[in-house]
This record gives sequence, structure tokens and C-alpha cells, in this order.
Amino acid sequence: MTHPHLSDQSGTNSRKTMKGQMASPLRRSLGLLVLSLGALCATGASAQAFPNKPLRLVVTFPPGGAPDILARLFSEKAQLGFPVVIDNRPGAGGNIGADNVAKSPGDGHTIVMGTVGTHSINGALYEKMPYDMVKDFSPISLIASAPNLLVVNNALPVKNVPELIAYMKANPNKLSFGSPGIGTSVHVSGELFKSLTGTSMTHVPYKGRQFAIPDLVGGSIQVMFDNMPSALPMAKEGKIRALAQTTARRSPAAPDVPTVAESVPGFEATTWFALFAPANVPRPVIDRLNAEVLRVFRLPDVQERLKTLGLDAILSSPDELARYQASEITKWAKVVKDSGAKAE
Repeated sequence: MTHPHLSDQSGTNSRKTMKGQMASPLRRSLGLLVLSLGALCATGASAQAFPNKPLRLVVTFPPGGAPDILARLFSEKAQLGFPVVIDNRPGAGGNIGADNVAKSPGDGHTIVMGTVGTHSINGALYEKMPYDMVKDFSPISLIASAPNLLVVNNALPVKNVPELIAYMKANPNKLSFGSPGIGTSVHVSGELFKSLTGTSMTHVPYKGRQFAIPDLVGGSIQVMFDNMPSALPMAKEGKIRALAQTTARRSPAAPDVPTVAESVPGFEATTWFALFAPANVPRPVIDRLNAEVLRVFRLPDVQERLKTLGLDAILSSPDELARYQASEITKWAKVVKDSGAKAE
């Protein structure tokens, strides 16, 4: 006979075991839920706490050019609760400043005004890059695009693109063209021009456009494919002569200036500017920055300022910027290869 107390105890233990077996998966599920909620709260908290100090916006070229102008517009108009401080870090075709941001903490407090050079061209032009143009950054938004303007020293005896090509063929390697650095769209525009026209001229890279322009005005260099926002005002003042713009269609900012493509079929070079953060910045922080970029660059007075400078606002989502950058990397790699351009 089984002892009744033993029997009762056995049944009790069995029930406890069953309860324990049922409770264990439940506890695990609850634990996972708590962890998930904790992670969501942490992400939400990081976004809510952003920013918690001034932002540093790195410009990879000296003051005065289009990247600097756009950065300062954002700095002046941004309403993030903390100031946006501009940090100009020029050199190596923008690589120095971009690399500084690539190696900064991924908290969104350091961002860079990237260019077609720093985030599309340089990877094909430089044998060794200090950063990966894609993997080391979190895209925020496209900002604007602009033509480059083919401008020449006033003493050069040419008034249009056909006359320039004829002069270059009659005087091979006599002319020099300047740029604000190797790998910039200004540099590659010149290389593309040489490639498509079968002409030759010497590239002279500077540490920024403000160093190149005095030499262009003075005649030490004779040609430049400068960004329209910086070159157009000088051309209007008569300090340099504008021959053509590099986009496929004429910009409304300079409707009387023909495109290079009108004389050299297939020529097109557009410069663009976009904001990037370091890799692994939380998506809520990126979305917060993207929303503020869209707000600032949609302001009527900002839009008007861009138009007068020859800049077209081309705002985007982070994902749209990522796709656009990928297509530009492919495009410029071919241009660099076909032109034979190299980082001297």
C-alpha cells in the first residue's frame, strides 16, 4: 500500500514541476519583452536627449566656397536647442575634414558638409583613402547641387568654348587650370574637358578656392571650373570671364551663359553637397537632423538665397541620399578612369 502522505506529496511535487515548466518559458518571454522595451526606451532616450551640447559642422574647404555658404546658412537658421558651430578643415581634396568626422563619436553631434568629391570622386582618384566613403558615414540629407562655371582670366583671347578649344590646340600645355584641391568636382571637370576635347593643360591644385581665385584674376593660372555660387558674382563684376556652365541644362541663375555640352556633346559635371554623420548614429538622431535640414532649406528666404547663388535645393531622405551616393560613385569612377586623372 502506498502511504497517503507520500502520495499527496508526490502529486504536489508533480504540480509544482508542471507549474515550473509552464512558468519558465513565460519568464523567458517576459524577460525578452523587458529587454526589448529597455532597448527601445534607451534609443528613444538618446533621440530625446539629442542634442545635449553644441553641434560641430565640419566644412572640408576654407571659408567662402559653396560648402561653407551652405553650412553657415544651416548654422544660422537651425533650431536644435544648441548652436551649430562651423569648423573649417580644408586639405587633400576634402579628405582631411571628412576623415575627421568619420573618426568622430557616432552620437550625431559631429557632422560634415560632404561634397561630390569627398563622398563620390575621391575613392576613385586616390590610391589610399583614409576613410570609406560609404561604410564610415550615416547619410542625413542631400542639400543642393550646382553647375561649375568655366571661367578664364580676362586677358585670355577667347570668348567662348570653341575659341578656348582652338587656342588650347594651337598652344598645347600653355594654359594652367586651378582647383581648390585634387578630387574636387572643379578638378575633375577640367580633366573631363581635356579628355573630351583632346586638349592638354596643367592642373594646379590649391588648398582652397580663395587661394586660386587671386591667381586666376592675376593671370598665374588662366582657366578654372569653379563652383557657380562663388564664380558667378565675380564674373558679373567683370573680374573674370564666364564661358560656360557644366550642367546639361542652363541654370536659371545664368540663363545667358551656355553649357559646355552645347559645344562638347556629352560633357556634364554637377557638383552636389550633402550632410553626413559618422557611422552608427542612432536612426532617431539621423531623422531629427534630417527634419531640421528639410525645415531650414525650405524656408523662403533660404530658397531665394540659393537661387541667387545658382544652387538648386535637392533635399532628400537619408535612404534617398544613400542611393544617390551609390550611383554617383559608379558614375565618377568611370569619369576618372576615362580621363586618366590621378591624385598627383
